[in-house]
Parts: sequence; C-alpha cells; structure tokens
Amino acid sequence: MKRTHLPLNALRVFDAAARHLSFTKAADELAVTPAAVGQQIRALEDVLGTVLFKRMTRNLELTPEAERALPALRAGFLQFEESVRILQNAQGSKVLTIAAPRDVTARWLAPRLAAYGAANPDIRFALEVADGGVDFTQANLDLAIVHGPTPDVEGLHGKPLGDGAMSMVARAGVDPVRRVDHPGSGWVPDEAARVVLTVADAGLALDAAAAGIGVARVPALLATDLPPPLVATPDGASPHAYWLVAPTPQWRQAKVRALVEALTRGG
Repeated sequence: MKRTHLPLNALRVFDAAARHLSFTKAADELAVTPAAVGQQIRALEDVLGTVLFKRMTRNLELTPEAERALPALRAGFLQFEESVRILQNAQGSKVLTIAAPRDVTARWLAPRLAAYGAANPDIRFALEVADGGVDFTQANLDLAIVHGPTPDVEGLHGKPLGDGAMSMVARAGVDPVRRVDHPGSGWVPDEAARVVLTVADAGLALDAAAAGIGVARVPALLATDLPPPLVATPDGASPHAYWLVAPTPQWRQAKVRALVEALTRGG
C-alpha cells in the first residue's frame, strides 16, 4: 500500500478500540460517536481484507491477526509522535540566520537587530554576507535582504523595506558637483557634475560623503539616523528596492514572522 493511501485516521480509531475493547469507550476518547467508530473499523477491515474484531454479545475481542499487528502499529505511532516533537523543536529554534549585503547590515540591519535582541533576549542571530545574491538551496537561511525588483518568483516571497526612495548625502558645504559613484547610485548625467570617486557599495559611498569627498546618492533606507555633519536630501526614487525574502514555506515560521514585523514596523 502506498504511503499516501495509508488509512491513518482509521488506524488511530483501531488502536483506541483495541485498547478499550469497546467502540463506546473509544468514541469517548476520540470525541466521536460509537457509530462513527464502528464505521471506521468496518471501512478499515474492507481496505485490509482482514477482520479485526470478533463482535461478542457484551464486548469485543481482537482477532489473532489484529493482535499480531498492534505492536508494530503502536511503535509506528510512537515514531510519528517523535517526528512531530522534532519538527516542533526545530520551529522553536531561537537562532535566526540572516543574509544581507554588507552595507545594509552595517548601516541599517545591525542596530535594529540589537534593539530586537534586547527585547527578546532568548533570540540569537547568525549573519551572512549576501553581496552577490542569495541561494536558499545552498544556504541554511531563515531570511535574506536583497536589492532589486519584486522577488515574488520561483518559490520566494518578499516584503519590501521602504519604497525605493533615494537620498543625496553630503557634509554641509561640499560642492554638489562632486559626486561619489557606486553600483545602484543612479546618478542622472549632468555635464556640470563629475565623479570624483567610485566605490563598491552604498555604505562606502556614505563613508566617502562623511569624509567630505563628495555627494553620495544612496537608498534612503541607508540614509536614516545619519551622524552629523552629514545631511540627507530626498532625491527621487529607484526602480529597485530592498526586500526581505525567504522561500514561501519559511514565512510560516513564527520566529520569521515576528522578526519581519519588527523590521518593517516604522521603516
């Protein structure tokens, strides 16, 4: 018999009836009617082609076939219970593994994880760098942060962080024609402006702006809580945004849902 065709509910009824040797008592345990128990037993006997009980005047007796089968059946139920316990323990893990670009971790994620960890001291985090994209099939990740268009494809579900807004960031008094460039900056060509420095990511661009080298154009998400003397000015939007992503089934995990709610609350 194929596993998908195993009459598990009927086997559970059989186990209860065998322990009590009574359809009525089995029905009480299972919160169903005695007639329902009898119907399940008859259906199981039809499927198996085997009589399980001798119906006596006042009680039931197990047939020899049923007596031989019961130990293996009950051992199987114990294995099911152990499997459920293992799965529940895995869902109850207090470790969250997150992958994110290095600049996002430093500029935005780390302080928010610190606040979340302070409010949930039993939670531990494992952080991985995801500058070149994320492959959930090759990594044991709970959640990742990526930059791009909507990631709701190929089994991934995403929730946006912000709306793709961009900001220009510079020290006060820095000549606005001096630009710091990086992948994703999206500078609009301007004959009067010139790129004085090219860096690998938005985080390094912010460092350059802090040093007074020039003006950086970065995702507004990373331009929050800037230390003085840096000043951020809204500057349109990018077609891409930051997203929290994970395979669709992982969004059912309570620990993932709770963290996503915290990270998206208030931007």
